[in-house]
Amino acid sequence: MKLGILFSGGKDSNYALFKANKSDEVTVLISLDSKNEESYMFHTPIEEVDKQAKRLGIPLIKIKTEGEKEKELEDLKKAIKEAKKYYAIEGIVTGAVASTYQASRIQRICDELDLWCFNPLWQMNQERLLRDLIKNRFKFKIVKVAADGLDDSWINKIIDKKAVEDLIRLSKKYRFNVAFEGGEAETEVIDSPMFKK
Repeated sequence: MKLGILFSGGKDSNYALFKANKSDEVTVLISLDSKNEESYMFHTPIEEVDKQAKRLGIPLIKIKTEGEKEKELEDLKKAIKEAKKYYAIEGIVTGAVASTYQASRIQRICDELDLWCFNPLWQMNQERLLRDLIKNRFKFKIVKVAADGLDDSWINKIIDKKAVEDLIRLSKKYRFNVAFEGGEAETEVIDSPMFKK
């Protein structure tokens, strides 16, 4: 099945792409470039998605959005419609892990456009998710922090096995979501098994 993926360049969308490509063919990346750094729906910043698309060898649809709550969904729908028209996709992949806010809205858009919605990371144990990324040779760094327990020393830090265990320990102490589902931090993938160059 031909799929499009909502792609931010972060760990979750890259890992969802990795998992989806095992059974289906992801033919297009879809990115929303939000002017609102506090967007409810979209990862910010996404400056590296263009480079990642080239390294993956997958076309990219990138649309700007003001990032206004709920209105940004119209921009998302427009981008998905474009992907359906030009890449004949039959479904959308997301990197949603636990956010029902995001998952329910994406599902609604998929229903309206008669597309399958595939969430390969949904409800995955979040500690396992981080460990699986390392095990599968994903190299990623934190590019933004917004939670007690995560100070600026984490920015640009490459996440390895030791860093994962440190994050797990800190998440228990400060009670933040270890996979950053609440926007506690944002990540950027530097290398992955899917990058061609």
